[in-house]
Amino acid sequence: MIPLIGITTSLNDGEQRIDLAYVRAVEAAGGMPLLLPMTRDVAAMAEQYAARLHGLVVTGGPAVTLGLVVDATLPTLPADIDPTHPIREAADRALLARFLQGPKPVLGICYGMQLMNALLGGTIYADVQRQRPDTRAHSPKRGGTTHPVHHSPGSTMAHVLGRHVEVNTRHLQAIGTCGTGLEATGHAPDGVIEALEGDAGRLMGVQYHPERLGPVGVPLFEHLVRCAAAAA
Repeated sequence: MIPLIGITTSLNDGEQRIDLAYVRAVEAAGGMPLLLPMTRDVAAMAEQYAARLHGLVVTGGPAVTLGLVVDATLPTLPADIDPTHPIREAADRALLARFLQGPKPVLGICYGMQLMNALLGGTIYADVQRQRPDTRAHSPKRGGTTHPVHHSPGSTMAHVLGRHVEVNTRHLQAIGTCGTGLEATGHAPDGVIEALEGDAGRLMGVQYHPERLGPVGVPLFEHLVRCAAAAA
C-alpha cells in the first residue's frame, strides 16, 4: 500500500492553490499526494482526514497570528507580510490540531512549522529580524539568500538530513519559544531556529522549503512517508 499523504493548500482570490513542488516531493518519496479542500465544517472534515490519511504536510503560507511575540516596537505584523486568510487559517488549525493528537506523522514547512509550534503553546516572532538581536535577513524581500543549518547531534533531523545542510530562506517570522513536546534541533548561524521535532520524530518542522531543495530535501519527505507507512 502506498501511504496517503494530505497536503494543505493556500487560498488566493477564492482559489485553492499549491506549488507543484510539494506534490512532486511527496511523490518522489514514495507517497500518494492528496490535496485537501477547505470545507465549511472544518472540525468534521479534520476527523475524517485524520482517520483516512496516513500523514500530513502543512505547507508554507503568509503570517501566523497565533502566539505572536509583540512589543512596543512591533505592536502588530510587519508591513511586508500578509496575515493568513481566515478560511485557510480555520481549516489548517482544525486539521493540524487533530493530527497533533497522534499517531500519524506531520511535516510542517515554514508557516506550517510555526503554526504547529503555536498550537502547542509556543511563541512566534512577528518579525524576527527586528525583534531578535543580531538576526540576519532571512527573506529575499530583505536580501536573504541561502545559509547553512546545523542539526543537533543525535536528533532525528541529523539522522535524516545530516549534521549540516545548506537551505533556502524565505521567512520574516520565526520561532520564539518551543511548544510543549517540541525541541529545537536545527539552527541557522545567527541562532534562529530552523528545525523542530517531537514525539520521537513523528512531528517534524522546518523553517525553510525542502520541496525546493531537490535531492537535498527528499530524505525529509521519505522520513514522513516511512512514518506514515508504519502508522498505517
